[in-house]
Amino acid sequence: MDPAPPSTSSAITLNINGEKHRLSIDHRTTLLDVLREHLDLTGTKKGCDQGQCGACTVLVDGRRVVSCLNLAVAAEGRDITTIEGVADSDQLHPVQQAFLDLDGYQCGYCTPGQICSAIAVIEEHAAGWPSAVTDDVGIEAGPAPLTSDEIRERMSGNLCRCGAYVSIVQAVSRAAAAYEEGRAAEAVKEASV
Repeated sequence: MDPAPPSTSSAITLNINGEKHRLSIDHRTTLLDVLREHLDLTGTKKGCDQGQCGACTVLVDGRRVVSCLNLAVAAEGRDITTIEGVADSDQLHPVQQAFLDLDGYQCGYCTPGQICSAIAVIEEHAAGWPSAVTDDVGIEAGPAPLTSDEIRERMSGNLCRCGAYVSIVQAVSRAAAAYEEGRAAEAVKEASV
């Protein structure tokens, strides 16, 4: 008697936007398809489905990933944040507010991925991660100034078919400045305690 073939599905628990979701899915199902098809979190967009456009960018443990190339089973036990989870209740995330204020979108299709990427870019920059255009990558140099060239390079994995790049760069720059102001205020607050 032939042994039964191995199962092609698994029961997994995904932590998405602070909520646990228990699912039984095929091992080959991408994180993008689980978000959109199984959980109705349609803010994450399916663009090229080949990892080239960035429309499906989400945050996994705070790092940006293109969800069309990541299997859902590999995301089990990790913290996943989609565009639906970046705002704090009714208060927009500073990156969302900057995109809104500076028209960092046109048709809006790429905007969720752009915003998730921008959030990660700001964190990466603050942590001192260099980019391909960073002049001095030595530790003693500290984080490079977040210039337009730095932002363009760091956001280059997210395409905008409408061409709203000038506004996107301005929005990321404004949100990064707000982030730095918040960090400075927090440091002053901690020092006074």
